[in-house]
Amino acid sequence: MTNDEAKRIKYLLFRIGIVIFDVLLIVCGALASYWATNWTGSLDLRVNEAVIGWVAGNLALAITLFLVFHLYTLIYAAVGFTELVKIIAASVVVFIANFIFVWVWGRSQDIGYRAIFIYTLVFFFGTFTSRFSKRFYDTAKAQARNIFNKKVRVMIVGFNNDAFTLVRTMASNVKSRYKVVCIVDDAEENLGRRIYDVRVVGSTHEVSELAKKFKVQEIFVAVPSLSKHVQREILHRCKECGLPLRLLPELSKMTHGEISVSKLRHVEIEDLLGREQISTNLGEVMGYIENKIVLVTGGGGSIGSELCRQIAMHKPRQLIILDIYENNAYDIEQELRRHYPDLNLLTLIASIRDRRKIFDVFEKHRPEIVFNAAAHKHVPLMETSPNEAVKNNVFGTLNVAQAADEYEVQTFVQISTDKAVNPTNIMGATKRICEMIIQTIGRHSKNTKFVAVRFGNVLGSNGSVIPLFKKQIAEGGPVTITHKDIIRYFMTIPEAVSLVLQAGAYAKGGQIFVLDMGDPVRIYDLAYNLIKLSGYEPNVDIDICCTGLRPGEKLYEERLMAEEGLQKTENGLINIAQPIPLDEESFWTSLDKLNKAAHEETEQMKEWVKELVPTYTIDKRESAAITYLKNEKKKAEEQTSAQN
Repeated sequence: MTNDEAKRIKYLLFRIGIVIFDVLLIVCGALASYWATNWTGSLDLRVNEAVIGWVAGNLALAITLFLVFHLYTLIYAAVGFTELVKIIAASVVVFIANFIFVWVWGRSQDIGYRAIFIYTLVFFFGTFTSRFSKRFYDTAKAQARNIFNKKVRVMIVGFNNDAFTLVRTMASNVKSRYKVVCIVDDAEENLGRRIYDVRVVGSTHEVSELAKKFKVQEIFVAVPSLSKHVQREILHRCKECGLPLRLLPELSKMTHGEISVSKLRHVEIEDLLGREQISTNLGEVMGYIENKIVLVTGGGGSIGSELCRQIAMHKPRQLIILDIYENNAYDIEQELRRHYPDLNLLTLIASIRDRRKIFDVFEKHRPEIVFNAAAHKHVPLMETSPNEAVKNNVFGTLNVAQAADEYEVQTFVQISTDKAVNPTNIMGATKRICEMIIQTIGRHSKNTKFVAVRFGNVLGSNGSVIPLFKKQIAEGGPVTITHKDIIRYFMTIPEAVSLVLQAGAYAKGGQIFVLDMGDPVRIYDLAYNLIKLSGYEPNVDIDICCTGLRPGEKLYEERLMAEEGLQKTENGLINIAQPIPLDEESFWTSLDKLNKAAHEETEQMKEWVKELVPTYTIDKRESAAITYLKNEKKKAEEQTSAQN
């Protein structure tokens, strides 16, 4: 016998047992009510045909009501108020039916109103006890475990239905390792109210003091209906306790009836950014991607791989992943094959710098939509290797864009950055040239709509500060930032990519889309919050050190140049920057010179780039690595001189 068969047999026997209990309850309850009301000093167990008929009628009525109210199919471990209402309703029907019976026939057969009153009470309490017995047993067992077993003491933030469900789940689940000791809520009218004997003891402004008073070990935040801004403020207060935090997600993201401790997740740094999650119109995205051949260059990178994930959901005819780094390309390929076994997927290892290879890819596979995410992005590394930044970012993009134009791609989307605005680093300057290339080619293309999408820092992407901070915290610190006042715009990888996809739906050619990323965030605050979320005290357990701005780094990033204005789209989070006119003949001539200089490994590459990007401010500061090497070289020369 299999486990499933054994469970089915056990379930069937349990149901049969409940039916037998109900039959005995009705028969014995009715007879006992009749005998009790006809007591004459000695017990007379004789009954007439009318009494037998009355008992049989009640038995038929009760079984019918149990079936109508689904009292045989309920889950006994999860009964609650709804089931109680059903039992009360069934009892009322039983009382009314018996009242009518007694009024019409019963009194002549010695069945009086007292008998039906007693019987109704027996019916109600017997049915209630049988249906709620599992709950009573589990609660008693949990209380016993609370007394004898050491559990994690929990504070719940929020007095609402979600908190009620959490408290009830933990109170009745004998296997739960948590014990709710107090609740906090900011509504004054809730102070002193209780859920399962757990009292609201104060507001979130007192959370640190209350956590100490009640010896809290973990905090569960159950306020999914509040705005992200209010949630962020509450989380900031809670994290000052230095205790582990867990957050209940939005009910819209959960299956009804499944709120439990297992649904709580640890608070992530994204929760402290303080804005609503960005959503897109998936219908618009589906409309231009479905049944199309889509090429993603740099498809193994953090942005490129997320592009591939979201494109795969929208049923392309074929998805082509192109990347020079085989490990990343392999990882995303295997992931997509697991989740989308029917996806027509092709992975190619190639560099966008290889012009012949890129044109060969376009000729053989004829992509209809192209997302160009391939680029060198690390600002400090590109400062010391400007020629490589130009070869890859500028002329790699040029190769892909010209191939797209020649082979009549429908839509070409260039991934850009806010560092392209008034750049102070070579990476941002090369990205600005990419935007100029896209706008120039797009202005004359007859078949292809060329657009660029400009956004800021992406949490968790390659080069993001978050993975670096987490690694530094894991190593015991210090957490290093370049300047205490440096600020950046942030969004998550899925948010950025979903907006990139939707911007492609708005493409008309030559546009630069600028994503609204909300309010900027101070990097120091990001580091501080991440240390707190990791359970440490900033600048006590783990230091935050300022190392000074790196070459090419600005205190803040801009999203628009002075000459650009913004035009709104239907999606309020996607805006269009007005194109800046340029002398195309001079631009192509300068670009040819730049290409030649880059391959000659010139030391004046930044000056060449500035000719093309007048808003580029060359940072003359040396990187820490170069300074270190120069100092080491100077020490070696001094030692050699001293020996001589």
